[in-house]
Amino acid sequence: MRRKRINFLTVNLDMKKDWISCILLVCIFLSCKVIKTNKSLNFPKVEVSVTPIANKSEVWVFIMAGQSNMAGRAFVEPNDTILNNRILTINKNGDLIYAKEPLHYYEPIKTGLDCGLSFGKTLIKSLPNNITILLIPAAIGGSSISQWLGDSTHRGVKLLSNFKEKVAIARKYGDIKGILWHQGETDAYNHESLQYTQRLSLLCSQFRNMIGDTSLPILLGEIGSYSKVKAQWDSVNQSIRAYSKMDARTAIIETSDLKQLGDYEHFTSKSVRILGKRYAKAYQNKFLIYQNSNIIK
Repeated sequence: MRRKRINFLTVNLDMKKDWISCILLVCIFLSCKVIKTNKSLNFPKVEVSVTPIANKSEVWVFIMAGQSNMAGRAFVEPNDTILNNRILTINKNGDLIYAKEPLHYYEPIKTGLDCGLSFGKTLIKSLPNNITILLIPAAIGGSSISQWLGDSTHRGVKLLSNFKEKVAIARKYGDIKGILWHQGETDAYNHESLQYTQRLSLLCSQFRNMIGDTSLPILLGEIGSYSKVKAQWDSVNQSIRAYSKMDARTAIIETSDLKQLGDYEHFTSKSVRILGKRYAKAYQNKFLIYQNSNIIK
């Protein structure tokens, strides 16, 4: 009887250990899930101000426009908040600050990691040491291209008017060298991809007219290939590529291999960083002109 009693106690103790292990694993899983859900966990707590650079020709400005995958929805990790003293952005007051993710501030509850800092860190490596990059955020989640053309107010922001304001800020600090555009998911959902090529042409013309540079480079990011309505998203990408063939001052950024966050709409953090690098490589390969190893444009 005693031997059986000891075996019974041993079994009970083993079962208790198993239950404790299971509970610990569940707690760890849930805590990790909470951390990933709290996108603001690693957001910078302070802004670091920057004195405007006297020689504006040494500040290359890029305006980020479009909807949520440009505005940023992915999880910001500590490495995304490490500043580079040659990469700047602006705060909501239009003041110069060192760039740390997230760059966009229009939708504080929704905002997350965007591709701006990854773009800047990649491009800056190919630029002379005296050049600084300034990233101007102007993307608003959920906006359609027709809303941009109509200067609609979307989520509290008048889209083209806000873009125009950002152009004025950009001119105050440096020279505008290009636009990073990523948009089209809303148009895909609304079955408006057939008009997308024409609308994109009109919008790019408006952007360039506002800036006063008819040959300004515009980098066009494809929307993802992971949608549950894939045919509609593919149709938008076909329209983007069709327009780019007509406009030599554009470049296409491919996204077919990039992964989704789990909502079938937004890129993962890793994919967002890859996207930024591809924007930079596209600009570098097509629009940087070298002569005797020196950049002349």
